[in-house]
Amino acid sequence: MTTTHDGCLATRRLILKGAGAVTLTGLGIISFGMASAFAAANDKYPEDAFKQKGAAEAIKSLYGRTAEPSDKIKLDAPEIAENGAVVPISVNTTLTEVTSISFLASENPNALAAVYRIPPGTLPSVANRLKLAKTCNVIVIVESGGKLYSATKEVKVTVGGCGG
Repeated sequence: MTTTHDGCLATRRLILKGAGAVTLTGLGIISFGMASAFAAANDKYPEDAFKQKGAAEAIKSLYGRTAEPSDKIKLDAPEIAENGAVVPISVNTTLTEVTSISFLASENPNALAAVYRIPPGTLPSVANRLKLAKTCNVIVIVESGGKLYSATKEVKVTVGGCGG
């Protein structure tokens, strides 16, 4: 073993340098695995789509095309929402190659409520709580394999949950 002028062993210094190198390498490997998550987080915000007043215009602005109805999308929303400020909505699908899921509320001042980018290998299932201005159709758009599919359900918004 070699000693330095302060009495520390040179091997200790080598061990610490080696441990630091391993740590930095490990961090480098982690950052490569996180690249797709960082890319998804830095997607361009669809500002124009969120400003659209109607559902059809928002879909066209967001995707550039229209969607076709699909029975492979399960939209779970209440028939009657007692409180329009907090309406639980969830969607899952058996479609493959899902790249995005969007929620729209047809009668809200701005129809587009949320857009989710779905990374490859992720289960295409999303839940959210929407604020609904009044009774309206809740529309879910699923982008799968380059095509758009939709599911729609009317949610009645009441005061006290009495219907109407």
